[in-house]
Amino acid sequence: MTDPYAIQPSELDQLPDRDPEETAEWQASLDAVTKAAGPHRAAYLMRRTLERAEGNGLALPKLLETDYVNSIPTAAEPSAPGDEALERRITAWNRWNAAAMVTRGAKHGVGGHIATFASAAWLYETGFNHFFKGKEADGSGDQLYIQGHASPGIYARAFLDGRLTEAHLDNFRQEAGGNGLPSYPHPRRLPWLWEFPTVSMGLGPLSAIYQARFNRYLTARGIKDVSESHVWAFLGDGEMDEPESTAALALASREGLDNLTFVINCNLQRLDGPVRANFKIVQELEAQFRGAGWNVVKSLWGNAWDELFQLDTTGALVRRLREVPDAQVQTYQTRDAAYIREDFFGKDPALVELAKLLSDDKILECFHLSRGGHESRKVYAAYKAAVEHKGGPTVILAQTVKGHTLGAGFASKNANHQMKKLSTDEFKQMRDLLELPIKDSDFIDGVVPYGHPGADSPEVRYLQERRAALGGPAPARRTHAIAPLPSASEKAFASFDKGSGAQNVATTMAFVRLVKDLVRDKETGKRWVPIVPDEARTFGMESLFPSLGIYSPKGQTYEPVDRDQLMYYKEAKNGQILNEGITEAGSMADFIAASTSYATHGEAMIPFYIFYSMFGWQRTADQMWQLGDQLGRGFLVGATAGRTTLTGEGLQHADGHSPVIAATNPAALSYDPAFAYEVAAIVKDGIRRMYGEAAPGEDSNVFYYLTVYNEPIPQPAKPAGLGIDEGIVKGLYRFNTAESAGLSPAANAARIQLLGSGTAIHWTLKAQQMLAEEWGVAADVWSATSWTELRRDALDADAALLRGEERVPYVRQALHGAEGPVLAVSDYMRQVPDQIAQWVEQDWSSLGADGFGLSDTRDAARRYFGVDAESIVVAALAQLARRGEVKATAVKEARERYGL
Repeated sequence: MTDPYAIQPSELDQLPDRDPEETAEWQASLDAVTKAAGPHRAAYLMRRTLERAEGNGLALPKLLETDYVNSIPTAAEPSAPGDEALERRITAWNRWNAAAMVTRGAKHGVGGHIATFASAAWLYETGFNHFFKGKEADGSGDQLYIQGHASPGIYARAFLDGRLTEAHLDNFRQEAGGNGLPSYPHPRRLPWLWEFPTVSMGLGPLSAIYQARFNRYLTARGIKDVSESHVWAFLGDGEMDEPESTAALALASREGLDNLTFVINCNLQRLDGPVRANFKIVQELEAQFRGAGWNVVKSLWGNAWDELFQLDTTGALVRRLREVPDAQVQTYQTRDAAYIREDFFGKDPALVELAKLLSDDKILECFHLSRGGHESRKVYAAYKAAVEHKGGPTVILAQTVKGHTLGAGFASKNANHQMKKLSTDEFKQMRDLLELPIKDSDFIDGVVPYGHPGADSPEVRYLQERRAALGGPAPARRTHAIAPLPSASEKAFASFDKGSGAQNVATTMAFVRLVKDLVRDKETGKRWVPIVPDEARTFGMESLFPSLGIYSPKGQTYEPVDRDQLMYYKEAKNGQILNEGITEAGSMADFIAASTSYATHGEAMIPFYIFYSMFGWQRTADQMWQLGDQLGRGFLVGATAGRTTLTGEGLQHADGHSPVIAATNPAALSYDPAFAYEVAAIVKDGIRRMYGEAAPGEDSNVFYYLTVYNEPIPQPAKPAGLGIDEGIVKGLYRFNTAESAGLSPAANAARIQLLGSGTAIHWTLKAQQMLAEEWGVAADVWSATSWTELRRDALDADAALLRGEERVPYVRQALHGAEGPVLAVSDYMRQVPDQIAQWVEQDWSSLGADGFGLSDTRDAARRYFGVDAESIVVAALAQLARRGEVKATAVKEARERYGL
């Protein structure tokens, strides 16, 4: 009996079939080919048909995976310009010196990596000779994200070019004494050479995408035309396992970033072994990138394979290459011809016959040496295809052998990432293979010599001529031509000094209002780059939408649903706001690109990235280190800050520790302002320091982290008196005394100093009043705008003392002579204020919100953590009771009175 619920074939497709008979004929043709010529032939025809359809622009799903062969056939390869023989010599010298540098460093125990550059040498050399534009080229030149483990090869090329000396190479990974080279691309350590840190794996590809996107942003906004700049990111196939590596692939495709090329060195190995032992990483990456909308160019096999493919009349060779797992390909690299004949060719009768036509030498040449990433013509063809492709980004999947040319002891061995040196005999074998004029007598006391053909040699002249034609040395970082930005209008900052009167204003809103005023500045307004991860309305930034616009390369192709409202959602091709969606990592990558534009493009931009404080440092702290390394400048703003102000959000969303994490970053200036005028003073000083005239001894290559709160409270006026702004910037000033607060303490009243930061200042002020009115205790209230800066100043003073210089920490100067003990309070864990405890001469104690967050009202949460006004009163009485300045019974009485 027929199943009435069975789905009939015609029901499988919701698209109407206007000619079922024609459809049936096509299906019958496919069945006939399958029956007559076999499934492999049928599959071949289907792939070729889909490729033709894709090439003609037909609206079909993309073919996600192609055969395991080169995308560009040998016959279609363009002729590479230049002198290939000289380029081969240059590459040989670079290979030698990279290996020599690491090996010589290994004698000092500093390590280094040899095998990565050995596999990727031609990927870099071809780019440096023919594609990578220098800083003197149109726009800003190209941006190069160099794979960190390949840094010895880049240093070797700079040595050949005359930019580094033997002394530099001998100080590889030995920086403490000066004149050293950092282990990896670290701009902060070598700021004239490196532009982008890339060794925290996954951050390089993510940053490269957003850098390419920021280049488009600068051009669209009329800041600078950098449309000729191209972003090149060199990555490892193992690195692509990091989630950040592929997190923004769709963005690059969606925005058509054809100014971006990924070059993935597919040597099939990660740190401990094969990337995909039982699978094929190249095919996996191809499908992933094609699915995300990227143009994919595969450069897998070298010229030696051409003969094999021509002999493959049945397609058996291509099928076998597609099915052999990567770990077995790696094994072929280390085995003899007999093994390869049996294991690779012996699986198919057609391949057995094909192998009879091949000599052992030919088999070994193909399986041991010949890879697309090792041949300049193959690499040139792939790069040319990438830069000529329009409408989207390109990824080049270049197959190589890890440890290529380093000898059998290195090539494809699982342990080669950890192998730090070659023996003298291995170097001599390498010398002979590379045909370098280095004599045995040059090895003195077993030390491998560096090699250089001479400053006036054909190799060096050719190298320098090619770089001159492409716009100067690369990689290179330039900042010398940047003039300080004009100061913003004083009015924007001074408007906060008078306070908000009876109006409740949260410091988050105060910051947004300040930025609204600053972006109107005729001189610097256009340089502000507001960045937000899809929470603009949470932070009250929707008023910026219609005035600044949200950047979109397509502009606004629709009518927004709120078009009739004053603060409608407005996208624009020249929009100023970067609204990134729900991606803190993407927003940070945006921030890094904008914050380093002063160096990358010679255009100083002022980014501010505002985010839930919990989702900044906790989620993307690694990128903050990258930002510090890259010498970025700007304002990170942790909004809805603190453990008890974001009510109802619970354990994971309550930030009680971001200042602790921020304190670990030497480039981060972390502030926890309590009042609107403090926010204005800090931002004003930050603009001066980072973009204006820095004071003697100040480092401009810093970024600011401000925690601001969503708790609307009347904002007070700035206290009168000298040194308030200095105290705000340095981290501490006295906000009031019991007397100036009008509390009229008795002449002999016990006194305590209450230090509060951020929103905690308001509980502290309430506690000040309660202490005076209910317990007869006089309390002075101090605003601690930065516990971290106070600590750093104190550490500097300690270091100066060890050098024989007399210097008193600012925190000790500020509190000197203040009567009574000190009680510090913040909406963070006690570790935050406790940073300065050892430099406070008074008795010290602190209160904070330690532990996990919880969902409840603000008042209940503060009572739970013991930081509300009543808890402060009890803690203050306890301190004074220990000193005998109030009765011990007062502590118990206060606990009972307040229900603690």
